[in-house]
Amino acid sequence: MNPVTTIAFIVSALVLNAGVSRADEVKIGTIDMQKAIQSSETGKKAKGELEQAFNKKKKELQAEEANLKKLQEEFQKKQAALSESAKKEQQGKLQEKFMKYQELLQKSQAEIQKKEQEMSEPIIRKIREKASEIAKKKGFSLLLEKNENVVIYSLDKDDITEEVMKAIN
Repeated sequence: MNPVTTIAFIVSALVLNAGVSRADEVKIGTIDMQKAIQSSETGKKAKGELEQAFNKKKKELQAEEANLKKLQEEFQKKQAALSESAKKEQQGKLQEKFMKYQELLQKSQAEIQKKEQEMSEPIIRKIREKASEIAKKKGFSLLLEKNENVVIYSLDKDDITEEVMKAIN
């Protein structure tokens, strides 16, 4: 180990040691937002409505895709008998229809995402309000969202997800 690394290690150890003696002053809680959203009554209802909208769009897109495939197959069958200008014209029409299909697909995805956001916003707001109330009652200094990117491990006793779900249902 070089001297700089050794000094940094010693300083880190001292800082961490000093922090341990104060750790009992800080109380940290966790909440699994995804579980709370998906398990709440309003979340389940929103998910059902969203699935219906998604399935409706999916049927529309599948019908459009089937139509495009049919036109493509017809073109391939007739291609040998067509003149160069007729081939180019048919290819242009197919390309235009394909582009319209792509636009419809993107528009549909955007609509579903917007609808999902609109439906989840009030649920998230309600969960956060209840989570804040419960965290204050339990004396937490900090409440973190429990997911792989933020909280790797926490004690079950510090998780208020179930209490929040009961409060919002």
